Amino acid sequence: MKYIKKGTEPASLTEFRAAGGKDFDDYRGKKELSRRLMEEQGFICCYCMQRIKPETVHIEHWKPQSRFPGFQLDYKNLLAVCDGNLGKPKPLQHCDTRKGDTEITINPTERQCESLVKFSSNGEVYSDDKTVSRELTDVLKLNNQTLVKNRKEVLDFVIRKLMAENRDGTWSKAVLKKEIRKWENTGTDGKYEPFCRIVIFHLKKKLAKSL
Repeated sequence: MKYIKKGTEPASLTEFRAAGGKDFDDYRGKKELSRRLMEEQGFICCYCMQRIKPETVHIEHWKPQSRFPGFQLDYKNLLAVCDGNLGKPKPLQHCDTRKGDTEITINPTERQCESLVKFSSNGEVYSDDKTVSRELTDVLKLNNQTLVKNRKEVLDFVIRKLMAENRDGTWSKAVLKKEIRKWENTGTDGKYEPFCRIVIFHLKKKLAKSL
């Protein structure tokens, strides 16, 4: 999970509310909204951080629509998510598809989310906070086998790259900081690298040990 800084909502959403719109299902600007959300998030899912595309993106209500109807048109409550294996057996589902109407406490739009979510070197996600840990593993199912595998592959790729570039086996502070900046920021295309947080987490751990 990566912190999402919410920006300005699309004009169509503002206009819909101003015209008396109250039901998200009646809102006709979802395509524009989806695009704005994806751009805001650097084209990664707000929960699992895999790449999201216009043809597969879903709009997530962090506070579930069915339980909090007053927030269904609140831009701060709207996020872009992957399809979470929609249509597949429930044990394979993750993110919003698995979460459904369950309310969770960890919020990608709050900066502290990054300090709460940690990653093991084998690709698993966890938290020292018991409530958050349950939400990550049981509600959002972020330790889905495929997600764990993909996270580990990304981390292993970066480690192999750094080892190849620094054959003496030592990674200077400058090298680590440069690589961290790369993964913390979007490219010229406005996109974050998928699963960027696992790389940032482990490189920052290495940096802290070198200080």
